[in-house]
Amino acid sequence: MNKLICILSFLIIGGCKTNNENQIAAKPRILISTDIGGTDPDDHQSMIHFLMYSDQFETEGLVSSPSYGFGTKQNILDMIALYEKDFSKLKLHSSEFPLPDSLRAVTKQGRKSAAPFVGYSSATEGSDWIIKSAQKEAVGPLWVLVWGGLEDLAQALHDAPEIASTIKVYWIGGPNKKWSTNSYSYIVENFPNLWFIEANASYRGFFSDSKVPDSLKNDTYYGNYIQGAGHLGRSFKGYYDGNIKMGDTPSLLYLLNGDPNIPLGDSWGGSFEKPSHSPRFIFDRITTLADTVSTYSIVEFQLDGPNINIPSDSTCFTMTVHAGVGEQKWPGFYLGGGKYGVRYAPKTSETLTYGMTSNIPGFPEQKGQLVVNNVWPGKPSASGYKLGANWYTDSTDPQLFDTKWQGAKTVLKWRSDALSDWAVRWAWLQE
Repeated sequence: MNKLICILSFLIIGGCKTNNENQIAAKPRILISTDIGGTDPDDHQSMIHFLMYSDQFETEGLVSSPSYGFGTKQNILDMIALYEKDFSKLKLHSSEFPLPDSLRAVTKQGRKSAAPFVGYSSATEGSDWIIKSAQKEAVGPLWVLVWGGLEDLAQALHDAPEIASTIKVYWIGGPNKKWSTNSYSYIVENFPNLWFIEANASYRGFFSDSKVPDSLKNDTYYGNYIQGAGHLGRSFKGYYDGNIKMGDTPSLLYLLNGDPNIPLGDSWGGSFEKPSHSPRFIFDRITTLADTVSTYSIVEFQLDGPNINIPSDSTCFTMTVHAGVGEQKWPGFYLGGGKYGVRYAPKTSETLTYGMTSNIPGFPEQKGQLVVNNVWPGKPSASGYKLGANWYTDSTDPQLFDTKWQGAKTVLKWRSDALSDWAVRWAWLQE
């Protein structure tokens, strides 16, 4: 179908509007914590989407939080520079688009590495900005949309625990949980009553091509709607060759359509349910194939070794994991008193092997195996984290899985509506 006809049809039908008629009373106040420039270019795609919808939000902050990789706030500023070049065209359609300089003013640098075992370290410009934004006198909560690691959020909560009552969090977990196990553990153990959406798999519905029109598929959308659409459109081609991924975008979609105060209801960003616990498995030994853990769980090893004179929480050994994604290395920490600890979070069902190595004389180098099943969160256990009434996660309904991805159909069902709505905005930038 001709792309103009697609857009006109969507407008005539009405689609899922993002105008004032369907918005909540006040524009949502948002702060985005992103690992843009890190290991996955999809944050660039999601940042372009955000900028093109920035008239729908009160943007309080854009924080670079690359717990893994080499991203910095300059990556965000580079995207704002592209937005500035297209600003005049966007402004013709909405007077609510923020000035580029106002976005630059709230762009901050967060922590550039993962937190130690305790889950927090020292304040950053980004974590301080989260606190400042959360303490602001304003209408409505501060929505903290986390696209990467939780380090800056954990630091902010540690430094100002009172902000837990003024923020609502939507976190794209899954693989990001692997980079942020220590900060996640700190938050879930110390702030179980935090209002928190933990989307470990639902977001995957946004880059699924299952049962979507040909014109909206991942590899056709760029040619149909983005090509030739301003500086942002030209930039989009540089990430995944223009193919749609945008795994972090559901956090924005959640606020664009639906009632964000009802996570159990339908929204473009998914529908969730309340878990009673977050699974954690603690081992004081090396595991075997007789040991099974849940996907997305916290797997914590607390092993005995030499009693040495170094500060507690010092990085001193390495856990090397061999799984479906290849080899990955994770830092292990000295817990004091001859105890050593490391955490791992599997992102998919698999059988993995791992090894523990260190340069410390007498450290017992060991190898083990572990089975990961596709069950989240599974049955409660004594070592799991107990959750409060405001923690939400992917639906366990088998009918809402998209292949093996739990809850993904709750996002996939709205993907065509969201992309059709975005196509209208891309038309604004066509030369």
